[in-house]
Amino acid sequence: MGQWYVFRASYGRVDMASDYLVENGTYTYVAKKYVERYVKGKRKRFLIPLIPNLLFVYTTEAQAKTFVNETPALSYLSFYYNHFVTDEEQRNPPLVIADAEMQRFVLATSNRNKHLLFVDSSRCHYKTGEQVVVIDGPFRGVEGKVARIAGQQRVVVSLPSIGLISTAYIPTAFIRKADDV
Repeated sequence: MGQWYVFRASYGRVDMASDYLVENGTYTYVAKKYVERYVKGKRKRFLIPLIPNLLFVYTTEAQAKTFVNETPALSYLSFYYNHFVTDEEQRNPPLVIADAEMQRFVLATSNRNKHLLFVDSSRCHYKTGEQVVVIDGPFRGVEGKVARIAGQQRVVVSLPSIGLISTAYIPTAFIRKADDV
């Protein structure tokens, strides 16, 4: 049975790793957002990774080890380790994300909104500790906590051992307590 493993792809080769794995029948997810940049005086939109160099792969432990240790085409791929846990050999194991947390993360980031932010906990000022659900708008179904970030009310989704992802501005009318939904 598979799990969500987190991999690090060096030198911005996340898309290359994802393409290779998908071609070989493995499910991957790369959180992305749009950014606008000026190129030769013209404004252009680019799709970039929200969390640089991280790739989420749904696979088995044996297959994950094969990708990292035995696949020459993926020589730039390594595990992202869980630095808060040690195994019996006093080593940090590869980070695995629970299915429910990954589903919340994918739901929050799949619309590729340009206002998505990967934020540090010091930038989050939580209103309350209550879990909420967004009931309308482009982030409908996203579950997290309400926080004020960059002067706006947003819903923050936690991805353990990695960080926090904040949605774009969410009006109060679009938010309900998770218990009430």
